[in-house]
Order: sequence, then C-alpha cells, then structure tokens
Amino acid sequence: MNFGFFNPDGVGVDNGNYFGMDFKLEEARLVLISAPWDVTSSYGAGSVYAPDAIIDASTQLDFYDPVSPDRWREGIATAPVNYSLEEDSQRLRGDAERIIKQLENGSDIASDYFARKLRRINEGCAAMNAAVFDEVSHWIAEGRITGLVGGDHSTAYGSIKAVARHNEGLGILHFDAHRDLREAYESFEYSHASVMFNVLRDVPEVSKLVQVGVRDFCYTEKRIAETDPRIVSFEWNRLANDKFEGRTWASICAEIVETLPQTVYISMDIDALSIEYCPHTGTPVAGGLTFDEAVYLMDCVARSGRRIAGFDLVEVVPDMNDKTDASVGARMLYKMCGIALKSNE
Repeated sequence: MNFGFFNPDGVGVDNGNYFGMDFKLEEARLVLISAPWDVTSSYGAGSVYAPDAIIDASTQLDFYDPVSPDRWREGIATAPVNYSLEEDSQRLRGDAERIIKQLENGSDIASDYFARKLRRINEGCAAMNAAVFDEVSHWIAEGRITGLVGGDHSTAYGSIKAVARHNEGLGILHFDAHRDLREAYESFEYSHASVMFNVLRDVPEVSKLVQVGVRDFCYTEKRIAETDPRIVSFEWNRLANDKFEGRTWASICAEIVETLPQTVYISMDIDALSIEYCPHTGTPVAGGLTFDEAVYLMDCVARSGRRIAGFDLVEVVPDMNDKTDASVGARMLYKMCGIALKSNE
C-alpha cells in the first residue's frame, strides 16, 4: 500500500480528504462517500454541511486507535464530494420549510401551490437516493467497503439499498433516538423520519432491523416495531433501567449482537448519543448512549465474527462557534472505519 505523503504522526493536512489521508481510490480497502443533503429536516437543519465540517475536523485526530490498531493502513479513501447534491438540497430546502410551516400552523397543503412544491421535493429526494445508490454500488462492485457520511438520515436509504443488493439477509444495526418508521412524514416520501419504513418496504434483502437507543417515537411506530418480525427493539428506557439495576453493558451488548445475522450494516444517527456529544443535531433528545458505549457495541459486532458490509454516519450538524459536533462526528467516523475494516479481515 502506498501511503503517499500521509504521515500519521505529523500535522494534519487539509487536502479535502477525510483524516487528511491521500490513499488512492483504486488502492484503498474502504471508500467514504459524502451526501450533503438535508431537505426534509423537520426541526433543525444544517446536516447538509456535515461532510465538509467532518473533513475539516478529522485532520485534528491522532491515528493510533486501540480498538482497531493500524487498520487505517489498509486504506481509507475519500470519493469526490458531489456538491451538486448540496446545491439541490439548498434549492429545495426553502420549499420544504414552507410546507412544514403550513402544517405546523394547522393548515393543509392540498392546494396546487403546495402540491407542486411537494412533487419537486419528492422527485429531488428520489434523485438523491438514486445517486447515492449508484455510487455505493460502484464501489462495492470494485470490491470496496463503503461508508456514507450524511446529511440527514434520508441519505442512508440509497446506501442501505445498495449494500443489501449484494448481501442477501442483511441485518441493520440502527443507532438512533428515533425509530424513523413514519410513512411519508410531513408528506415527504423520503423524509429523514421515514428512512427505516422505506427500507423495510422496499428492500427485501434486509432480514433484520435492530434499533438501539430509541427513545422518541409515536404510537404508530411503536405498533410497527412490535408487530413486524424483522424489527428488534432495544429502547433506551429498557437499556437505562438494566444498567441502573446492575446489569453490565457487556452483557447487554452480547444480547444485542445475538439478534443480528452474520452480515451487518451499521446506521449511526448521531442523536443516538447523549446531547453533550451532539448539541446541535437536528432533533436532539435527552438520554442516550455515551460515545464509548456505542463504540463498544460496534466492536462487539466485529469481535463476534460478524462482517460489517457497510455503514453510515448521519445527522451531524456543525456549528461555527462550537466544534463539538464536527469533532465527535470525525472521531465516530474514524472508529467506524477501523471496526468495519477489522470485521472484514
């Protein structure tokens, strides 16, 4: 493997790549793909800027990782960021905000005016998902592991669909404060709050959805989670109570891992973590996992002999005056890369 000019003990280089690494795409074992998109964010927007912010913050990492030492040497490359997605997101975001405001005012969106806006949004989101699907599919065909950096959680749909097409019986380990099982939330077919509903509807290769840390959801979502045999739920209330009553996190993780099939996709919504790790995320919710708890669970998946076929990191919202979100996002991304590489040895 040619490391180029990358020095893991040197000053981080701002070269437009995640972690400042200059691995060539044709040599790297893992390719990171960016999806700057947050059209349907229903509360706090800004994850459209996450890929650039995480790239910037990632040059401040130190690269020795005891969880997966030296795995970066297998190659972590950065696919060119598709900034046309960001432009389309910014163009459509204004229309989405008008629809959201109309609904929050208690009014309907039945007029032709809103119907045209909604049609543009749904078509734009479908095109984004198709672009992500095509790029992830390309790198899988080239023999690469893929990681997606969003954007809001809707960006994960195309990534999951592409990985599942190559991995029959895929299981999803879904870290999130929310279930994302709403059908066309706020009339947006590809809403960030609908991604797992859409996956279960459209991707038959997915055999299991294991949700960890969920703590903010509606009655319909709870009913779906209780009646769909593909869904296994580890609600935060249950996990917290188990810990309060003396159960170890190691034993809880062993139980979670046992519900997963042999091949796993990890979908990490950063709001699965406690708010201090992601204070500006789009829909923050009190409670949640620590950074180390999430990393430990992912590492348990790798150490169990299961293979992580792909992953995403979504809903990081950077702030100009507070580097916490981007810094935590960059470090979580690095952990996910190392653990995925370890699981594919």
